[in-house]
Amino acid sequence: MNQTILAQSNFKIGKSTANEMKISGTSSFHDWKMRTSTFSGKASCTIGADDQVSKLSSLEFNLPVLTLKSGQKKLDKNAYKALKTDEFKEILYKQTQAKIMSFTNSKSHIKTEGKLTVAGVSKDVIIDLYCFKNKNGSMSCDGNYQINMKDYNVTPPVFMGGIMKTGEAITLAFSLQFEKY
Repeated sequence: MNQTILAQSNFKIGKSTANEMKISGTSSFHDWKMRTSTFSGKASCTIGADDQVSKLSSLEFNLPVLTLKSGQKKLDKNAYKALKTDEFKEILYKQTQAKIMSFTNSKSHIKTEGKLTVAGVSKDVIIDLYCFKNKNGSMSCDGNYQINMKDYNVTPPVFMGGIMKTGEAITLAFSLQFEKY
């Protein structure tokens, strides 16, 4: 009789070049993106004998807003102002529940519920994650979430005296690689 022992493992976001968070949106002139690889987070999960994530007990991340860069100083400055970085330095997510939805090609589709905090306003959100165990024992999770800035009391930035306006919807997309600790 075969017995498989499943153990809870704790992970933290490592220093992988695969780590990236992006915020992107639209404007009346062109689409825009801001990126960073500087953020922190941790997760606790159970990985089954088949090397698939079978339970996600907790996941959280902390994104320092001032690390987001677009390559255009004026765009960055306006985004920081809109996100009220003088008062609120971080975008935060903390999972409260998770449900494994499916397993496909060694990836676990996980529906997480949690609190997303942007510009000091916290909202209940549902974020779909796609997680898998890497050969080196680390765990990778990818996902994205569309945010309406007004839901977080963020006024979409306006440039050039109102000629250029950004859309209300932005997308937070992320690729996270967690290392065991």
